[in-house]
Amino acid sequence: MQTGKIGVTSENLFPIIKKFLYSDHDIFLREIVSNAVDATQKLKTLAGKGEYKGDVSNAKVVVKLDTEAKTITVSDNGIGMTAEEVEKYINQIAFSGANEFLDKYKDDANAIIGHFGLGFYSSFMVSEKVDVITKSHKEGSQAVKWSCNGSPEYELEEVEKEDVGTDIVMHISEEEKGFLDDAKISEILNKYCKFLPVPVVYGKKKDWKDGKQVDTDEDNQINDVAPAWTKMPADLKDEDYKNFYRKLYPMGDEPLFNIHLNVDYPFNLTGILYFPKIKNNFEVQKNKIQLYSNQVFVTDSVEGIVPEFLTLLHGVIDSPDIPLNVSRSYLQSDSNVKKISSHINKKVADRLHQIYKDNREDFESKWDDLKIFIEYGMLTEEKFNDRAMNFFLLKNTESKYFTWEEYEKLVKENQTDKDNNTIYLYTTNVEEQFTFVEAAKNKGYDVLILDDVLAPHLINKFEQKYTDKRFVRVDSDVVENLIRKEDTAKEEWSWEQKQELSPVFQAVCPQNNAHTYIVDFQDLGENGSPMVITRNEFMRRMKDMSAAQGGMSMYGDLPDSLNLVVNTAHPLVKKVLDAKDKKLGGKLEEMTGKITAQKVEIAGLEKAKEGKKEEEIPAADKEKLETLNSELAKLEEAKREELAGFGKKNKLAKQMVDLALLANGLLKGADLDQFVKRSVELIK
Repeated sequence: MQTGKIGVTSENLFPIIKKFLYSDHDIFLREIVSNAVDATQKLKTLAGKGEYKGDVSNAKVVVKLDTEAKTITVSDNGIGMTAEEVEKYINQIAFSGANEFLDKYKDDANAIIGHFGLGFYSSFMVSEKVDVITKSHKEGSQAVKWSCNGSPEYELEEVEKEDVGTDIVMHISEEEKGFLDDAKISEILNKYCKFLPVPVVYGKKKDWKDGKQVDTDEDNQINDVAPAWTKMPADLKDEDYKNFYRKLYPMGDEPLFNIHLNVDYPFNLTGILYFPKIKNNFEVQKNKIQLYSNQVFVTDSVEGIVPEFLTLLHGVIDSPDIPLNVSRSYLQSDSNVKKISSHINKKVADRLHQIYKDNREDFESKWDDLKIFIEYGMLTEEKFNDRAMNFFLLKNTESKYFTWEEYEKLVKENQTDKDNNTIYLYTTNVEEQFTFVEAAKNKGYDVLILDDVLAPHLINKFEQKYTDKRFVRVDSDVVENLIRKEDTAKEEWSWEQKQELSPVFQAVCPQNNAHTYIVDFQDLGENGSPMVITRNEFMRRMKDMSAAQGGMSMYGDLPDSLNLVVNTAHPLVKKVLDAKDKKLGGKLEEMTGKITAQKVEIAGLEKAKEGKKEEEIPAADKEKLETLNSELAKLEEAKREELAGFGKKNKLAKQMVDLALLANGLLKGADLDQFVKRSVELIK
């Protein structure tokens, strides 16, 4: 037996391997199995060249768990090692390289991953002792056993071993005994090794017998050695892609379509990306893309590694140019990863454009499930946005689809306002805004449906890019004002009439914290609605965007501001005006007279102050002015209360407001019940 010391100068090396080499200790099994696969592939290559005469047709990697001995063994039929190679590759190269690397990156232990052959030493993260029993493929080689207990000392001795290859025997430490669990090992192998290119066997397949699971004689191969992404697209059918998706996501819905990546320059990249159906609420999982390196699983946390919007896709990306590194910060800074990310971005855009061109009808049928993904990409990646304008679709209330260019041609002539802006009218909910949609269509306007959570952000982006285009929701104003063709002067009520009728209708608006109501007066014609509720485009859009971001802005906390537009030309409104004059005419005239006199006196005192310094104004005048202003405020408040009191008792005023609320889906609960009862009374 030979004993010796590994070429280690840093006493901290093994503690770092045990605790910090990888961010997830599960990865030790990935590393050991991957090494075994690599050794097996190397022997197959030599056999293919005629440099090895043995049989490699049934080469495989076998993982065994022995709970009594507290060991996990990984065995391969690979190239094996001689004693000299063990000395060279395990005792010298790996550790000398590790020492050098530690000196350079001692403050970032995670950066060690994937460097200087350290994969084998990940076994010490979970083991108190590791044995390597190996026999080289070289003719006449003597099998040897290397043992190390996690210190720089090791033992190397000759042993008997019948087959070529290597057994790695890991004696699991007490603190890591959780790995001595059959289900745990199965879970790790399924996560990291299910697509390795050499058969990986773990135990026997099980069958139900006499009410329990029992082992059969058949090996339990846990991996698919030739997954779909390793094949040429020409060799695959649609059903093959669907079957592979089901293998990746057994509980997932059917995807819309897929992109098969196959690149060999300027880097190697293969993979299949699937477009899932994304719901309008945008609640999606972003850990559905699996990153592989030569069929070895790396990570499914790809944020920052691929463009943000691509994290909504499902599938697999495989590249030998991706380092076997589970530190996302390291991956994100890798130049090859950045190139790959940029290429996938372009490839996805090109594929979508091709699908659109090849079968537009099919593309349109999938648009509602696809648009969130495309909109997200347009908002977050400018290069994707430029490409996406070729296949981005707008859908109108007639369920017809248009490209941006097509829609502009459709509406430009009829929906251009007096300032030469093209107005894109839209609804976020056809049913709730039905009255406004119909009013717009009756005017000959076309109305788009923009009903997803990203629409407000996308609208802003379009308006910033195209300054001669504006998006206006159909309920943001009365239909006459949605697209102002010219300044039209209509007969208006006097300021005094508006002042007196505003409190009447304000009094019968709902009193709650969810909405505030601003009463406005416009001539909408005798045949128009008596009242219309509109929503300020800017404020509503800001609130929508705030809601999409989780409400984290000043707009999210504000109540909805609604405009109650009173049609001054409508007979029912005039009826309320006449009833007000009849009921309160004399009293209001008297109150108005007092208010006017008060204002005249205040104006006189204000006039007398002009040109004087504060200290030159008599104290009596200051006191009188303060008293007059206070009395004026009381008089005006008394007048408002008188008008509000009239409004609360006027069933017609209340009925008209409730009709406007009903048209907007804002009349509910007890208020709706009262409206129905009042309607019956008024009909009688």
